[in-house]
Amino acid sequence: MDQAPGSPQGPQDAQSLPSCYRHPGRETGIRCTRCERPICPECMISASVGFQCPECVKGGSDSGPAPAASRPRTLAGGTLTQDPRLLTKIILALNVLVFLAVRAREDLVGDLFLIGEWPPAPFPASQGVAAGESYRLVTAMFTHQEIWHIAFNMLGLWWLGGPLEAALGRVRFLALYLLSGLGGSALTYLLEDPSDASLGASGAIFGLLGATAVLMRRLNYDMRPVIALLALNLLFTFTWSGIAWQAHVGGLVAGVVIAYGMVHAPRERRALVQWGTCALVFAVIVATVLVRTAQLA
Repeated sequence: MDQAPGSPQGPQDAQSLPSCYRHPGRETGIRCTRCERPICPECMISASVGFQCPECVKGGSDSGPAPAASRPRTLAGGTLTQDPRLLTKIILALNVLVFLAVRAREDLVGDLFLIGEWPPAPFPASQGVAAGESYRLVTAMFTHQEIWHIAFNMLGLWWLGGPLEAALGRVRFLALYLLSGLGGSALTYLLEDPSDASLGASGAIFGLLGATAVLMRRLNYDMRPVIALLALNLLFTFTWSGIAWQAHVGGLVAGVVIAYGMVHAPRERRALVQWGTCALVFAVIVATVLVRTAQLA
Protein backbone atom coordinates (compact mmCIF):
# COMPACT_ATOMS: atom_id res chain seq x y z
CA MET A 1 0.00 0.00 0.00
CA ASP A 2 1.76 3.17 -1.18
CA GLN A 3 1.00 6.01 1.20
CA ALA A 4 2.54 9.48 1.35
CA PRO A 5 5.06 9.54 4.21
CA GLY A 6 4.34 11.75 7.15
CA SER A 7 6.63 14.32 8.63
CA PRO A 8 7.22 15.25 12.25
CA GLN A 9 7.51 18.90 11.24
CA GLY A 10 3.78 19.38 10.66
CA PRO A 11 1.12 19.32 7.89
CA GLN A 12 2.72 22.08 5.85
CA ASP A 13 6.02 20.20 5.52
CA ALA A 14 4.19 16.93 4.68
CA GLN A 15 2.59 18.60 1.67
CA SER A 16 5.97 19.67 0.28
CA LEU A 17 7.60 16.23 0.31
CA PRO A 18 9.49 15.45 -2.92
CA SER A 19 8.52 12.59 -5.23
CA CYS A 20 10.61 9.49 -5.90
CA TYR A 21 12.92 10.14 -8.85
CA ARG A 22 11.87 6.84 -10.45
CA HIS A 23 8.17 6.99 -9.51
CA PRO A 24 7.02 10.64 -9.79
CA GLY A 25 3.60 9.88 -8.28
CA ARG A 26 5.02 8.65 -4.96
CA GLU A 27 5.97 11.21 -2.32
CA THR A 28 8.75 10.22 0.04
CA GLY A 29 10.77 11.61 2.90
CA ILE A 30 13.73 9.28 2.30
CA ARG A 31 16.79 10.29 0.23
CA CYS A 32 19.74 8.31 -1.11
CA THR A 33 22.68 8.75 1.26
CA ARG A 34 25.09 9.07 -1.69
CA CYS A 35 23.35 11.25 -4.29
CA GLU A 36 20.48 12.58 -2.10
CA ARG A 37 17.82 11.77 -4.69
CA PRO A 38 14.39 11.07 -3.14
CA ILE A 39 13.54 7.34 -3.17
CA CYS A 40 10.38 5.38 -2.31
CA PRO A 41 10.33 2.00 -0.47
CA GLU A 42 10.41 0.10 -3.78
CA CYS A 43 13.64 1.85 -4.82
CA MET A 44 15.49 2.12 -1.51
CA ILE A 45 18.33 -0.32 -0.90
CA SER A 46 19.61 -0.90 2.61
CA ALA A 47 23.18 0.34 3.07
CA SER A 48 25.57 0.38 6.02
CA VAL A 49 24.25 3.87 6.76
CA GLY A 50 20.73 4.72 5.58
CA PHE A 51 19.46 3.77 2.13
CA GLN A 52 20.82 4.14 -1.41
CA CYS A 53 19.14 4.32 -4.82
CA PRO A 54 19.63 1.53 -7.42
CA GLU A 55 21.88 3.70 -9.62
CA CYS A 56 24.31 4.47 -6.82
CA VAL A 57 24.52 0.81 -5.82
CA LYS A 58 25.09 -0.36 -9.39
CA GLY A 59 27.68 2.35 -10.00
CA GLY A 60 29.70 1.69 -6.85
CA SER A 61 33.47 1.86 -6.90
CA ASP A 62 35.37 -1.17 -8.17
CA SER A 63 37.60 -0.90 -5.12
CA GLY A 64 34.64 -1.38 -2.78
CA PRO A 65 33.07 -4.61 -1.55
CA ALA A 66 32.73 -7.70 -3.70
CA PRO A 67 29.90 -7.67 -6.29
CA ALA A 68 27.77 -10.01 -4.20
CA ALA A 69 28.03 -7.67 -1.22
CA SER A 70 26.96 -4.58 -3.22
CA ARG A 71 24.11 -6.32 -5.07
CA PRO A 72 20.92 -4.25 -4.78
CA ARG A 73 18.87 -5.31 -1.78
CA THR A 74 15.43 -4.53 -0.43
CA LEU A 75 14.75 -2.94 2.94
CA ALA A 76 14.67 -6.40 4.55
CA GLY A 77 17.72 -7.69 2.68
CA GLY A 78 15.98 -9.43 -0.23
CA THR A 79 17.20 -9.23 -3.81
CA LEU A 80 15.67 -6.55 -6.02
CA THR A 81 13.79 -7.99 -9.00
CA GLN A 82 12.50 -6.70 -12.33
CA ASP A 83 8.88 -7.44 -11.39
CA PRO A 84 8.30 -6.71 -7.68
CA ARG A 85 4.73 -8.05 -7.94
CA LEU A 86 5.48 -11.41 -9.55
CA LEU A 87 4.78 -13.52 -6.45
CA THR A 88 1.67 -11.46 -5.65
CA LYS A 89 0.37 -12.21 -9.16
CA ILE A 90 1.09 -15.93 -8.80
CA ILE A 91 -0.72 -16.16 -5.44
CA LEU A 92 -3.66 -14.20 -6.85
CA ALA A 93 -3.83 -16.46 -9.91
CA LEU A 94 -3.74 -19.58 -7.71
CA ASN A 95 -6.69 -18.31 -5.67
CA VAL A 96 -8.65 -17.54 -8.84
CA LEU A 97 -7.91 -20.98 -10.31
CA VAL A 98 -9.11 -22.74 -7.15
CA PHE A 99 -12.23 -20.53 -7.15
CA LEU A 100 -13.00 -21.48 -10.77
CA ALA A 101 -12.44 -25.16 -9.99
CA VAL A 102 -14.85 -24.96 -7.04
CA ARG A 103 -17.45 -23.20 -9.17
CA ALA A 104 -17.11 -25.84 -11.86
CA ARG A 105 -17.36 -28.71 -9.40
CA GLU A 106 -19.16 -27.66 -6.23
CA ASP A 107 -18.46 -30.85 -4.27
CA LEU A 108 -14.73 -30.05 -4.49
CA VAL A 109 -15.05 -27.44 -1.74
CA GLY A 110 -15.80 -30.22 0.77
CA ASP A 111 -12.27 -31.55 0.26
CA LEU A 112 -10.60 -28.14 0.68
CA PHE A 113 -12.25 -26.13 3.45
CA LEU A 114 -11.04 -26.11 7.05
CA ILE A 115 -12.98 -28.26 9.49
CA GLY A 116 -11.89 -29.73 12.80
CA GLU A 117 -13.73 -33.03 12.65
CA TRP A 118 -16.69 -34.55 10.86
CA PRO A 119 -19.07 -36.06 11.74
CA PRO A 120 -19.28 -34.36 15.15
CA ALA A 121 -19.03 -36.22 18.44
CA PRO A 122 -20.09 -38.72 19.64
CA PHE A 123 -19.62 -40.22 16.17
CA PRO A 124 -16.05 -41.19 15.21
CA ALA A 125 -14.53 -38.52 12.96
CA SER A 126 -13.65 -39.61 9.45
CA GLN A 127 -12.84 -36.14 8.06
CA GLY A 128 -11.15 -32.99 9.31
CA VAL A 129 -7.80 -31.94 10.72
CA ALA A 130 -8.32 -34.05 13.84
CA ALA A 131 -8.80 -37.08 11.59
CA GLY A 132 -5.39 -36.58 9.98
CA GLU A 133 -6.33 -34.15 7.18
CA SER A 134 -3.82 -31.48 8.19
CA TYR A 135 -3.60 -30.28 4.58
CA ARG A 136 -6.90 -28.45 5.15
CA LEU A 137 -5.02 -25.84 7.16
CA VAL A 138 -3.34 -24.84 3.88
CA THR A 139 -5.97 -25.53 1.21
CA ALA A 140 -8.55 -23.44 3.08
CA MET A 141 -6.27 -20.41 2.58
CA PHE A 142 -6.76 -20.59 -1.20
CA THR A 143 -10.43 -21.58 -1.34
CA HIS A 144 -13.44 -19.30 -1.90
CA GLN A 145 -17.05 -20.04 -2.81
CA GLU A 146 -18.66 -16.62 -3.23
CA ILE A 147 -17.50 -14.08 -5.80
CA TRP A 148 -17.73 -11.17 -3.31
CA HIS A 149 -15.48 -13.12 -0.91
CA ILE A 150 -12.68 -13.69 -3.38
CA ALA A 151 -13.09 -10.19 -4.81
CA PHE A 152 -12.51 -8.50 -1.46
CA ASN A 153 -9.60 -10.77 -0.56
CA MET A 154 -7.85 -10.48 -3.92
CA LEU A 155 -8.29 -6.70 -3.92
CA GLY A 156 -6.60 -6.63 -0.53
CA LEU A 157 -3.85 -8.94 -1.80
CA TRP A 158 -3.17 -6.68 -4.79
CA TRP A 159 -3.10 -3.46 -2.76
CA LEU A 160 -0.99 -4.80 0.08
CA GLY A 161 1.05 -7.55 -1.57
CA GLY A 162 2.94 -5.53 -4.18
CA PRO A 163 4.52 -2.95 -1.84
CA LEU A 164 5.32 -5.64 0.74
CA GLU A 165 6.88 -7.93 -1.86
CA ALA A 166 9.00 -5.01 -3.08
CA ALA A 167 10.11 -4.10 0.44
CA LEU A 168 10.75 -7.62 1.77
CA GLY A 169 11.78 -9.59 -1.32
CA ARG A 170 10.02 -12.64 -2.73
CA VAL A 171 11.16 -15.34 -0.31
CA ARG A 172 10.42 -13.27 2.78
CA PHE A 173 7.09 -12.14 1.37
CA LEU A 174 6.11 -15.76 0.67
CA ALA A 175 7.03 -16.73 4.23
CA LEU A 176 4.95 -13.84 5.56
CA TYR A 177 1.91 -14.78 3.47
CA LEU A 178 1.95 -18.51 4.19
CA LEU A 179 2.66 -18.22 7.91
CA SER A 180 -0.01 -15.54 8.34
CA GLY A 181 -2.53 -17.78 6.61
CA LEU A 182 -1.49 -20.76 8.70
CA GLY A 183 -1.71 -18.64 11.85
CA GLY A 184 -5.30 -17.81 10.97
CA SER A 185 -6.10 -21.45 10.24
CA ALA A 186 -4.51 -22.65 13.49
CA LEU A 187 -6.42 -20.19 15.69
CA THR A 188 -9.66 -21.07 13.89
CA TYR A 189 -9.00 -24.76 14.45
CA LEU A 190 -8.27 -24.08 18.13
CA LEU A 191 -11.26 -21.89 18.98
CA GLU A 192 -13.99 -22.63 16.42
CA ASP A 193 -16.55 -25.39 16.86
CA PRO A 194 -14.80 -28.42 15.28
CA SER A 195 -17.84 -29.22 13.14
CA ASP A 196 -18.01 -25.70 11.62
CA ALA A 197 -16.31 -25.24 8.25
CA SER A 198 -14.37 -22.13 7.22
CA LEU A 199 -12.42 -21.04 4.15
CA GLY A 200 -10.81 -18.03 2.52
CA ALA A 201 -7.55 -16.08 2.32
CA SER A 202 -8.65 -13.55 4.95
CA GLY A 203 -6.11 -14.72 7.54
CA ALA A 204 -3.23 -14.18 5.12
CA ILE A 205 -4.64 -10.81 4.01
CA PHE A 206 -4.90 -9.64 7.63
CA GLY A 207 -1.28 -10.74 8.04
CA LEU A 208 -0.33 -8.48 5.11
CA LEU A 209 -2.31 -5.64 6.67
CA GLY A 210 -0.46 -6.02 9.98
CA ALA A 211 2.87 -6.22 8.13
CA THR A 212 2.01 -3.03 6.22
CA ALA A 213 1.47 -1.22 9.53
CA VAL A 214 4.86 -2.42 10.80
CA LEU A 215 6.60 -1.39 7.57
CA MET A 216 5.01 2.07 7.53
CA ARG A 217 6.04 2.60 11.15
CA ARG A 218 9.58 1.52 10.30
CA LEU A 219 9.73 4.07 7.46
CA ASN A 220 8.15 6.83 9.58
CA TYR A 221 5.16 7.10 7.26
CA ASP A 222 1.85 8.61 8.31
CA MET A 223 0.16 5.78 10.24
CA ARG A 224 -3.36 7.20 10.17
CA PRO A 225 -4.47 5.60 6.85
CA VAL A 226 -3.40 2.08 7.78
CA ILE A 227 -4.76 2.40 11.33
CA ALA A 228 -8.12 3.52 9.92
CA LEU A 229 -8.14 0.62 7.45
CA LEU A 230 -7.24 -1.86 10.18
CA ALA A 231 -9.91 -0.50 12.53
CA LEU A 232 -12.54 -0.69 9.78
CA ASN A 233 -11.65 -4.29 8.96
CA LEU A 234 -11.71 -5.31 12.62
CA LEU A 235 -15.11 -3.64 12.97
CA PHE A 236 -16.44 -5.76 10.11
CA THR A 237 -14.76 -8.82 11.59
CA PHE A 238 -16.61 -8.60 14.90
CA THR A 239 -19.95 -7.21 13.70
CA TRP A 240 -20.74 -9.18 10.51
CA SER A 241 -22.18 -12.64 10.91
CA GLY A 242 -20.60 -15.62 9.22
CA ILE A 243 -17.02 -14.34 9.58
CA ALA A 244 -14.37 -16.50 11.25
CA TRP A 245 -12.84 -13.78 13.41
CA GLN A 246 -10.27 -16.27 14.66
CA ALA A 247 -8.68 -16.42 11.19
CA HIS A 248 -8.46 -12.63 11.02
CA VAL A 249 -6.93 -12.25 14.48
CA GLY A 250 -4.54 -15.19 14.04
CA GLY A 251 -3.32 -13.90 10.69
CA LEU A 252 -2.95 -10.35 11.98
CA VAL A 253 -0.86 -11.38 14.99
CA ALA A 254 1.37 -13.66 12.91
CA GLY A 255 1.85 -10.95 10.26
CA VAL A 256 2.82 -8.30 12.81
CA VAL A 257 5.34 -10.57 14.57
CA ILE A 258 6.97 -11.77 11.35
CA ALA A 259 7.12 -8.31 9.78
CA TYR A 260 8.68 -6.83 12.92
CA GLY A 261 11.40 -9.47 12.81
CA MET A 262 11.91 -8.85 9.09
CA VAL A 263 12.30 -5.06 9.09
CA HIS A 264 13.93 -4.55 12.50
CA ALA A 265 16.53 -7.32 12.29
CA PRO A 266 20.05 -5.92 12.82
CA ARG A 267 22.09 -5.99 9.62
CA GLU A 268 24.87 -8.17 11.04
CA ARG A 269 22.40 -10.85 12.24
CA ARG A 270 19.63 -10.27 9.72
CA ALA A 271 19.15 -13.82 8.45
CA LEU A 272 19.29 -15.33 11.95
CA VAL A 273 16.67 -12.95 13.36
CA GLN A 274 14.38 -13.05 10.33
CA TRP A 275 14.26 -16.80 9.86
CA GLY A 276 14.38 -17.38 13.60
CA THR A 277 11.20 -15.29 13.92
CA CYS A 278 9.55 -17.31 11.15
CA ALA A 279 10.59 -20.57 12.82
CA LEU A 280 9.19 -19.39 16.16
CA VAL A 281 5.83 -18.48 14.60
CA PHE A 282 5.72 -21.82 12.79
CA ALA A 283 6.51 -23.67 16.03
CA VAL A 284 3.63 -21.89 17.79
CA ILE A 285 1.30 -22.85 14.92
CA VAL A 286 2.34 -26.50 15.08
CA ALA A 287 1.96 -26.56 18.88
CA THR A 288 -1.52 -25.03 18.59
CA VAL A 289 -2.61 -27.65 16.08
CA LEU A 290 -1.21 -30.50 18.18
CA VAL A 291 -2.91 -29.26 21.35
CA ARG A 292 -6.27 -28.94 19.63
CA THR A 293 -5.96 -32.34 18.00
CA ALA A 294 -5.20 -33.87 21.38
CA GLN A 295 -8.29 -32.18 22.84
CA LEU A 296 -10.54 -33.54 20.12
CA ALA A 297 -9.02 -36.99 20.32
